[in-house]
Amino acid sequence: MQGRLAVVTGGTKGIGLSFSRRLLATGYRVVAFYRSDQEAAAAAAKELGDGFTALRADVADAADVARTAEAVLSGHGTPQVLVNNAGRNIDRPFLDLTTEDWDQVISANLSGPFYLTRALAPAMLEAGGGSIVNIAATTGIRPRLNGANYCASKAGLLHFTKCLALELAPTIRVNALIPGMIDTEEMNTRYRTAEPEFHEALLAEIPQRRIGSPEEMADALEFLVSEKAAYITGQKFIVDGGQFMW
Repeated sequence: MQGRLAVVTGGTKGIGLSFSRRLLATGYRVVAFYRSDQEAAAAAAKELGDGFTALRADVADAADVARTAEAVLSGHGTPQVLVNNAGRNIDRPFLDLTTEDWDQVISANLSGPFYLTRALAPAMLEAGGGSIVNIAATTGIRPRLNGANYCASKAGLLHFTKCLALELAPTIRVNALIPGMIDTEEMNTRYRTAEPEFHEALLAEIPQRRIGSPEEMADALEFLVSEKAAYITGQKFIVDGGQFMW
């Protein structure tokens, strides 16, 4: 139970893994939730060592979240940092979206942060506070085709962030961290960045003319959870090279 604790959902691969690495490097013990990729969880645990614990949990399942949150509190202590990063993406044209497509995405991206924050915030308040960072998306600001469920979930997460910031103040700060085009497997597949034509078209939309790195997202997270951001709450923090300037 020695040292500060951070909980990161989806913290065993992609941007979430960069968050786990950075929080460990800055002195936190990290408990990372993962849903199904045991291989990635095992690789993360091997890489990150004794200060890191991977727990299997489906953030879309309220009962599973409650059980896992209790295991965190009883086995690891009260977190000072909570990063709601886990999410799902099921893209289809709106008229082809099924009820299951809608429910799975909303449950993971919007209900999941609700379930976990509800489970951990009382202990955080009692312990003196901390910082919650919800990982949102630019599609919560500007919509895109074939993603009505995802866009709606991320737009809802932005407003949920503001409501939490109001209700948990002044003890807990709550902010939304929004990645732009970040170099991840999912982004590269979606935007076909290996193909020069698509890569150049994407860069033309970004004033800094480059794709960001997971480490730059971790830089932003490190700032938001630090004392340097002590007067920042209820805000959208966009890391996008200038692509979304509003």
